[in-house]
Amino acid sequence: MDAGRIKKFIVNRLLVIGIALIVIALLIQVFENKFIYFPPRYPVGWVSPQVYGLAPEEVWITAEDGVRLNAWFLANSASPKVLLWFHGNAENIGMGLEQMKAFSHLGTNIFAIDYRGYGKSEGSPNEAGVYRDGEAAFRYLTEKRNFEPRHIYVYGHSLGGAVATEVAFRHPCGGLIVESSFTSMRDMARRVLKIPLMEYVTHSRFDSIGKMPRVQAPVMIIHGTDDKLIPFSMGQRLYEAAREPKVFLPIQGGGHDDPYIMGHERYWEQWRKFLSGTGSL
Repeated sequence: MDAGRIKKFIVNRLLVIGIALIVIALLIQVFENKFIYFPPRYPVGWVSPQVYGLAPEEVWITAEDGVRLNAWFLANSASPKVLLWFHGNAENIGMGLEQMKAFSHLGTNIFAIDYRGYGKSEGSPNEAGVYRDGEAAFRYLTEKRNFEPRHIYVYGHSLGGAVATEVAFRHPCGGLIVESSFTSMRDMARRVLKIPLMEYVTHSRFDSIGKMPRVQAPVMIIHGTDDKLIPFSMGQRLYEAAREPKVFLPIQGGGHDDPYIMGHERYWEQWRKFLSGTGSL
């Protein structure tokens, strides 16, 4: 094959690769939310709270764009504190009842919401939308339930960690707890797509690593060492980015969804210390 044919062959190949990358980029942008969110709608995963011996109040709140969100408020009249709970992707508040039962032993009030499109909540999820949902939840606690911001502890698991970080970034609060969460959507896209520069195609940012240094509240980062979905190193980086006071709780052998189980009593002891403001283990 002469030099001219080789050059033509290379140019054609590069053209095909370029067109393929453009098509992939367009598909990612068009179907981005389908790739990111996996919202289980009611009645998927839904059981009665009474199965777990719980009796939360069902609450409906409205985000600033008019989307109605379903939530549960589990009261503890003996405590002035409340845990504002943002669950992970591919789950809804019905699926979190076992964990809610475990968290109830911490002795605080608990407020858990379903993002738009999840559970019974209206709408469809996107980054701006789930941030509005977090804002609506915080506003409900301060305006309707009269909780002082310093008594609101914002907790998020996985995707919920990004929502919790956004809320704590925008509002004073008692503390931010991020469990099994990622540094940013670009970092996750780089990990999942494995195509150079494709992480810059997505509209979603979820830039927790960028917001973390500007969170004014105490921060606790929890991450399982064997998390196969979101690497342990991302939890370490979030912790490093946070300002003092902060604490990092690695869960040896913990996966993505089970730190509260695999952490055993050490997990709960750290929670109690963080909520009481007495520091780390």
